[in-house]
Amino acid sequence: MKSPQGPIHLFRVAGIDVFLHWSWFLVAAFEIGRSGSYRSPIWNLVEYLTLFLVVLLHEYGHALACRQVGGTADRIVLWPLGGVAYVNPPPRAAATLWSIAAGPLVNVALLVILSVLGAWNRSSDWAAMVPNAHAWLRAVWLMNLGLLVFNLLPIYPLDGGQILRALLWFLVGRARSLLAATIVGFVGVAGLIVLAVWMRSAWFGVISLFILTNCWGGLRQAQALSRFAKLPRHEEFACPSCKVAPPAGGFWKCSRCKTSFDTFETQAVCPHCGEQFAMTLCPECRRQHPMGDWLLPASVVPR
Repeated sequence: MKSPQGPIHLFRVAGIDVFLHWSWFLVAAFEIGRSGSYRSPIWNLVEYLTLFLVVLLHEYGHALACRQVGGTADRIVLWPLGGVAYVNPPPRAAATLWSIAAGPLVNVALLVILSVLGAWNRSSDWAAMVPNAHAWLRAVWLMNLGLLVFNLLPIYPLDGGQILRALLWFLVGRARSLLAATIVGFVGVAGLIVLAVWMRSAWFGVISLFILTNCWGGLRQAQALSRFAKLPRHEEFACPSCKVAPPAGGFWKCSRCKTSFDTFETQAVCPHCGEQFAMTLCPECRRQHPMGDWLLPASVVPR
């Protein structure tokens, strides 16, 4: 089974579908076939599968934390550059911060566990009896540390950049925080490009291109959020999930005749074809609720 984007469906755990991008096999073949510090090449395979597991646990950290704060997360895609958890936390700074920070915290917990195992390994005869396992444990410790440090770089859309954005959100709001994070991201990706050229690393070049593309997308999103925040609002309504008043204007489209209309002016009825909608989509958090649930009591409507 494949998703529309092409990755291979592996399994579903805790209501989250895990996919593997096909290019993972190409990199795996190279990594497994290379010479390393092991006496048996099978340990190259074990090392690469462990990297797969570490990345998977990191992404599950994001997904489960997002659900904990009331968001949605049902898909993870793993590929050679890492993984992506498709999370949609409520549009609040604290919810976004926890959803992002939980991923690196998984790596911190793994670092502690691996360090304890390493200390026990050095104080026993296990390293001498099973040298391949000793080398594997050291490699996994270094990989996990490398992933943690790289992910915490304040470069959007890495976790560090998104944590920076969430922290700024408390101070300057949703749109400006994203704008600031993407500007810092552009500076960071320029440094990565210089590093890629200096090291003559195609790998860093691909990563830099990926980050640059996402920074540009983040900049466009920040501009759209800024325009969206300035729109007039239906103050007598509020989304039951995110508590934000819906914008006034034709932001809803009839699934039947494709007419754009303001569903709060027409009470969820298309003015063109008369189609009535049982659920109303929130443009902010993308949740759907019956129209009756949006109406605020008269006592809380802003005057």
